[in-house]
Amino acid sequence: MQVYFLALVLLSVAAFIENRCSTPGLRPDWPPAERAFRVLGRSAFAVWLGLLAWGFVKFPWWQPAAGMVGSLAANALVLQAGVRPGWPGISMGLALCGLMAASWVMVRIF
Repeated sequence: MQVYFLALVLLSVAAFIENRCSTPGLRPDWPPAERAFRVLGRSAFAVWLGLLAWGFVKFPWWQPAAGMVGSLAANALVLQAGVRPGWPGISMGLALCGLMAASWVMVRIF
């Protein structure tokens, strides 16, 4: 449960940051890095949705519900912090960590 919750929160924050950084100045300057930023952020959102739906099937209802509330709370904290120039790097790092945690959850369950 702890890794599942952590994966949901990391993926949610990564996708939220990618969505909030729509200004060109807040995206990476190098085109391959900008593409990786976009792909990782959108992949994080897709995996977050899939992991959440899978959690409602596999776990008791309160575990994915707690993950959703934790994700919303973490996103609110990021929103309160405001836009920062270092967000693209943080988002990519969180997306990679969240994707690794999600794959760890899937491997452990199956």
